[in-house]
Amino acid sequence: QVQLVESGGGLVQAGGSLTLSCAASGNIFGRNVIGWYRQAPGKQRELVASISGSSTNYDDSVKGRFTISRDNAKKMVYLQMNSLEPEDTAVYYCNWVIIDVFNRPNSYWGQGTQVTVSS
Repeated sequence: QVQLVESGGGLVQAGGSLTLSCAASGNIFGRNVIGWYRQAPGKQRELVASISGSSTNYDDSVKGRFTISRDNAKKMVYLQMNSLEPEDTAVYYCNWVIIDVFNRPNSYWGQGTQVTVSS
């Protein structure tokens, strides 16, 4: 079983920065894809950024402002968020998809952390 715990959310003014952290525990070995998602009130959850190995992908809305990174030794994934905008306000979730030995994807979610950007 895998447990994920996000931290680092909070209230920040527009133009400010925050760094979100996702700490993993349990059996996370194997090929994986890690993503940061967000869900604003009344909207669907959307993928913001993902990392697989050293390859990263970003939604167009955050390109150039957000950076996803990982520390395998610490079992941590980070989302550095710069130049924050009120539209970035949402609950941010960490997601790990681990491919098991039978080539089956297993998806795990954290509990989420609130990010609020004031104008």
